[in-house]
Order: sequence, then structure tokens, then C-alpha cells
Amino acid sequence: MSGDSQVAGSFVTADYVVFALTLVVSAAVGFYFAWASRGQQSSRDFLTAGRKLTALPVSMSMTTTYMSSITVLSNPAEVYRFGAIFAYLCVSYVLSTVVVSEVFLPIYYRLGINSIYEYLELRFNKATRLLGTVLCILNITLFSGIVIYGPALAFSQIVDLDLWGGIFLTGIVCTLYCTLGGLKAVVWTDVFQLGIMLAGYLAVIIKAVILQGGVPTIISDAQQGGRLNFIDFDINPLRRHTFWTIAFGATFNWIAVNGTNQTMVQRFICCKSITHARVALYINMLGLCTFLTGSVFAGLCLYSVYRDCDPWTAGLISAPDQLMPYLVMDIMTGYPGLPGLFFAAVCSGSLSTVSSSINALAVVTLEDMIKPYTNMSEKYLLWMSKGLSVFYGVICISMAGLASGLGGMMQAGATISSAFGGPLIGAVTLGILCPFANSKGGFSSLVSGLLVSCGLSIASVIYPPPPAMTRPLSLTIDGCNFTATDSLNWTSTALPTQPTFITATTATLQPLQADYWQAPSYLYIGIIGAATSVIVGLIVTLLTGGLGTRVESRLTLLKEDTTLYHIFTFIKDRVMRRAGKPDLMEYGDEKAGNTNPSFFDTNL
Repeated sequence: MSGDSQVAGSFVTADYVVFALTLVVSAAVGFYFAWASRGQQSSRDFLTAGRKLTALPVSMSMTTTYMSSITVLSNPAEVYRFGAIFAYLCVSYVLSTVVVSEVFLPIYYRLGINSIYEYLELRFNKATRLLGTVLCILNITLFSGIVIYGPALAFSQIVDLDLWGGIFLTGIVCTLYCTLGGLKAVVWTDVFQLGIMLAGYLAVIIKAVILQGGVPTIISDAQQGGRLNFIDFDINPLRRHTFWTIAFGATFNWIAVNGTNQTMVQRFICCKSITHARVALYINMLGLCTFLTGSVFAGLCLYSVYRDCDPWTAGLISAPDQLMPYLVMDIMTGYPGLPGLFFAAVCSGSLSTVSSSINALAVVTLEDMIKPYTNMSEKYLLWMSKGLSVFYGVICISMAGLASGLGGMMQAGATISSAFGGPLIGAVTLGILCPFANSKGGFSSLVSGLLVSCGLSIASVIYPPPPAMTRPLSLTIDGCNFTATDSLNWTSTALPTQPTFITATTATLQPLQADYWQAPSYLYIGIIGAATSVIVGLIVTLLTGGLGTRVESRLTLLKEDTTLYHIFTFIKDRVMRRAGKPDLMEYGDEKAGNTNPSFFDTNL
């Protein structure tokens, strides 16, 4: 391995069969739910599964949606280049899960809302709701386009797969089962795709471990190569990855994803009770930690295999995201069907994320932009929901085409997209935790946070951090022994690079960057945006007489909403009973969880 051949391999019939079966089964789920619910669905059933789902399938759907194809390809490459410190992301998973479960879920269930942005209107005003909806649509469509285009580009340069054929096929299959089966089809397809992703990942890891002679060899290679760099507690906010940036900076980003992203919030509100939603959150947390552990170890396997001959430095691939596909075609082409299984896993990551995005976009458009201004019958609302699914499927495919023309700006687009979460989490937090915040403060908080976070995102692209802040680890091609001699001049010590907008702009502005500006870690952009939102919102509220504002208690967090309160009540009751002073307060129903007010059992 390690670079002995410049031709990694190609698909055989078995690989195409495995890959095609993934798409066929995904589409079949949509047909099944369309047939099973024929003539019985309302728009609510279509978009929220009637709010009758239980914790396990919802948690599996959430995990699959989080683990997009970009994650499957990028996480191992991140560990390969920058080390296993990325594993501290597990800390942010745990912290964000606790915060969302205790602070945000109770509000959403008490109000029985379909769109998170309904809360912004109930708490502040209609303008804040519409701005949040627009940000959601821009964020999700841009990210979905990248999710479709990125893996298709990686595959097309490694195996003999047509780029645009892969893009259109992924987009069409997503749109098909979303339009036919609604959220039920999305959730149960995600469950199937989660199994495919696990199988594909495990196949690569097991083969790499066998090839390298066992786990101890891989760990030893990683130790010698400096990849086990867990001891880094530098508090410098300009550093790309340290314990603090990953463990706590990423926490705010995941709170934004779990707490204010419609794609995720829609999973919670489709559960039959808040207890099921909380259980789904915690199971999802375990799933995320499991996937992260696997992707970190896959990155260590990558380094162990290519420690003496880096394919990226050698010019065998054009981007680090192609490392995992290259490894698969390098070490698994002798096992027909296994390369197809891995590529099916990556395709499943794309399908799950894009299908969830299409469904979420249909919900926010229907609930925030159509229902408040029309008086359609339930029949027309159902057809409108399906029409919106088709429309946003086409939009996501189109955004993939736009991503193909952005070149070096594609990463910039993804960074700006992720920055939308900061101001949203700031505005929602302001509404939940500050009862005196008024509508002027709410709207100004969202606008100010958006300006700051997007400004920082753009600046981080124009002024990328220097190597001293990113600290990439060493890679070598000293061990390469290529049989082909007609592609590169191996006597050269530096490989040519193609100029891009980013490199050209950076070269021009480098003196300015060095003297005046260095962008903070991209993981701190969400914190800065959220903090700006809250601070500006509070200031505007105070300047506009907001201290006299009185808001309905159901729109803010109450002590009875938290699990800690019920634990305290339970312990207090037990102590009083043992002391012979029974507490007459009934807490059993509260402990069991509140039923979603939008779910009614008509059979009763």
C-alpha cells in the first residue's frame, strides 16, 4: 500500500449492486409509507409524523442526520492531518445535550409548535420570525448543496463514477421518498441508512487493522507521528483546535444545532411526549460519541497506512477529503462489494442529511410563510407540503451546482452557513431566559448577532489562520515507491499548487493580516454571535423601556420544566416520608413527562 501504485482501483459489478440496493431500499421506504397512509394523511401527519413516534427510531434518525457524508469523509482526514485531539468533541456532545434537554425542549412541548420560528413570533414579533425563517432556508439549502456535491466530487476523482450523475441520483432519490412518505419515510429510511453507515465504516477499519498487524501497531504509529496530541490546554482563542475550543467552543455550535435548527427540532416535536424526546436526545448523544470514536480511529488507521507516503502531498489526490475513498480503493479492491458498501455508507450520509433538510424546509415554509397568510383546506395544505418537498429537492440539487462553481469559496460558504446558528441561539436564549426582553430587543439581537457572526466567517476565509495557529502535523513522501513515472517529477521537493481565489486574496492581504487581524478559531464564531445577540438585545431592551415588559410564563423557562427540580422534589418527598411528614404534592405525572399538547388520541 502506502503509495506503491498510482491507480487505486475501480468498481466491479458487486460494488455497483451494493450501491444500487441502498438507493432502491431508500426509495422503497417512501413508496411504502405513501401506500400505507393513502387517503389518511393531513399536512401535520405528513410533516411531523402525527407526533406519534417513539424515542428509539427518532434518536437513530438524529444520529444519521448529524453524521452527514461530509463528516464521514472529513473527520478521519482531520485526525490524519491535525491529530486525535478532535475526540474532545464528545465533551461538547454531552454538554449541549444537557442544555437542550433542560432549557429548550420544555418550551417547545408546552407551546406545541411545528416550527421553531413560531416561538420567535410568540415571544417577540412577526418580523423576528420571518428573519429567522429566511436565515433557516439560506442555511439549510446551502449546506445541503455542499453535502450533495462534496462526496460526489471526491468519488468522481477516485473511482469511475460520473460526478453529475451522482449528484442528480442522490437528489432525486431524496426528493422521491420525502415527497411520497413525509417525515415517517425520512425517519425510517434514516434507521436503515444508519446500519449501512456503521457497516461501511467498520469494514474499512477492520481491514486496515488486519493490514497493519493489529490495533497496537496503529496506536504506536500514531504516537510516533504525534497524532495522539490530547495534551493541549492553550487558551489562545486564535488556535484552531485546543481542548477549550473543541470542548467548549463546539458546545455552543451543537446547542445551536440541537436547539434552533429546524432539522433537529422537528425530530423532537414528532415524539409523542417530552420524555420520549429527552430519551431520544440522550441516545443520540451516545450514537454521536460512538461515531466520533470510530471516525477518530479511522483517521489513525489512515495515518498508519500512509505514514511514509502521503497521497495528498504526493499529488495522488487533490483534497484531504479524498483520503478515505482513496484508502478504500487501495486496500479493499480485492474484496468485491466492500468498496461499494463504503461508498453506500457515504451516500447514506448524504441521503439522510438532505432528506431531513427537505422536510424541515417544507415545514418552515408552510408554517411561517403560507399558513399565516392563507386559509387553505387540509387537503390543499397536504398537496402544498408535497409540492414544497419537490421544490426544495430541486433547490438542493441546484445549490450543488452552485457549489461546483465556487472553487475555493466552497469552504467559505460552509463556514458562513454554520455561523447562522450563533445569532439564532442568542435570540431564542434571550427570549427563554430573560422575561423582560421586548420585541425591539429580540429583533435587534438577531440582526446584530447575524452581522457579527457572518462578518467573522467571511474574515476567517479572507484571512485564514497561519500554520502557527492551525499546527498541521508532518506528512512525508519519503517512502513512496511509484511504478508509474509519467505523472510527477519526484525529484522536486515542492509540488505545484493551483491558484484559487482564497490563495490569491490571502497572498495579497497577508501583510494586513499579520499586522492587524487574525481570525479566531472557527469554533468560537458561534459563541461570539450568540453573545453579541444577547448583549445587544439586553441593551436595546433597557433603552426602550423593556424592564416593564410582562410576558406569558409559558414562553419562558420555569423551574418545574427542569429535570433537576423533579429530582429535588423526589428526594425531598422521600426524606419527609422517612421523617414521618409526608409531602402531599403529587409529582408522579410530572416525572413521567408532559404529553405533547398537539397530540390528541381521537379514539378516546
